[in-house]
Amino acid sequence: MRHNKKFNHLGRTKSHRDALLSNMATSLILHKRIFTTVAKAKALRMYVEPLLNRSKQDTTNSRRVVFRYLQSKEAVTELFKEIAAKIADRPGGYTRILKTGNRLGDAASMCFIELVDYNENMLKEKATKKATRTRRSKKKAEDAVPAVEAETPATPAEETAPVTSADEKTAE
Repeated sequence: MRHNKKFNHLGRTKSHRDALLSNMATSLILHKRIFTTVAKAKALRMYVEPLLNRSKQDTTNSRRVVFRYLQSKEAVTELFKEIAAKIADRPGGYTRILKTGNRLGDAASMCFIELVDYNENMLKEKATKKATRTRRSKKKAEDAVPAVEAETPATPAEETAPVTSADEKTAE
């Protein structure tokens, strides 16, 4: 039974789980993307998103609260200087989980967890994506199709086709 099971215990004691999540959160903040199992990534997302949200307010109390979870001065500095500036206007959803398949040894489902604002490939796709268009009426679409067909020139093979003997006879 799963009575009062609010989160994934990850098969670890509380102290081990806290150390694991703290180290993973520090690595995520410093490297912007880490490779892990899906279960750990989902647990890490619940752990790190409130810390990212707290970093938007650069106060002494916020820094102390975040340091209590991360235990790394470098990670706290990185979080409050660089990351907080990038996520300032985002209302939530600071991390993304991208599944990559199963691990060969034990078939555990693996994934990347990354900070959303630091993946340049996804940001380019979002910037170049066109706005959705409404469907045009059938009458306009039918008028446009014949006009396009009339404008297409003949293929080069038709223009420079060699004259055959049958063509010569009909020409005389």
